[in-house]
Amino acid sequence: MNLKKNYKGILLCLIIAIPCWFLGKKFPIVGGPVFGIILGMIITLFIKDKKELQSGITFTSKKILQYAVILLGFGMNLSVVLQTGKQSLPIILATISTSLIVSYVLHKAMKIPSKISTLIGVGSSICGGSAIAATAPVIEASDEEVAQSISVIFLFNMIAALLFPTLGTLLGFSTKSGEAFGIFAGTAINDTSSVTAAASTWDSMYHLQSATLDKAVTVKLTRTLAIIPITLVLSFFKIKKNKEGQKVNLKKVFPFFIIYFVLASLITTIAIHVGVDSHFFTPFKELSKFFIVLAMVAIGLNTNVVKLIKNGGKPILLGFICWICITCMSLFMQHVLGIW
Repeated sequence: MNLKKNYKGILLCLIIAIPCWFLGKKFPIVGGPVFGIILGMIITLFIKDKKELQSGITFTSKKILQYAVILLGFGMNLSVVLQTGKQSLPIILATISTSLIVSYVLHKAMKIPSKISTLIGVGSSICGGSAIAATAPVIEASDEEVAQSISVIFLFNMIAALLFPTLGTLLGFSTKSGEAFGIFAGTAINDTSSVTAAASTWDSMYHLQSATLDKAVTVKLTRTLAIIPITLVLSFFKIKKNKEGQKVNLKKVFPFFIIYFVLASLITTIAIHVGVDSHFFTPFKELSKFFIVLAMVAIGLNTNVVKLIKNGGKPILLGFICWICITCMSLFMQHVLGIW
């Protein structure tokens, strides 16, 4: 990293990210990353010359995003995740497969750019912004494609957080334990912040303390592990796509930051197993969230908002269809498994 070359752009991103971080804390249903992208897109309209800032902004949107994913691993206790996975894994696999198939089919049918389709499919099925953050470097998505995908995911996150508790009541979910609704929220809502909002609302509605929230978040963390195979498969296809005989730069194509994500998860799991308090890793998780906000500011600064709005129709429709299909698949699988 060339600090002399990059510091101005990084500093600008940092100045914008700090208020966005606090706004995200105050309005979790929206979240800091969305505030970051929006403010970045607005501020970039008033910057006349970005030459001195550009290298730092690019570093933040690419490298800081990868560091955020690595730090995300410190929030993963694999023992708890695998224990919960026994029950929720069939539902998670079904919803992820559904989203990826739907996004691929609609990419072909609606002629949506492949990278946007991939990001929306992965973001819808795995863990919203975090999955997009992990996938974007692997497929070499542009900042505008990342911003478009995050915007789509945010729209349906917000709707889900507001709608799902009422929907759960109408569908007749048990109000005694919160387990079934927790699994529903954890498998059918895109982003962790919206999963948390919907599950917390359910707990409040039916006086369940944090039973639903605990279940929903653990299921959501299990979904997050799908980042590993998805990014590895995408990198494999990228290598395969290269023309025969063409030299492949493995360092550029292979997502090595995912290896560090796995190592962070293993460190957390082993540490908790030998008696380290899980709260010890809270600062790492918080730093991961802040880095995502920081990277989203940079992505916003690199995004043409006019172009984003102009090209927004098809990606929004794709996100909507993925979201509906995931919700229906989650309900169907819970019914088949006798959970709901």
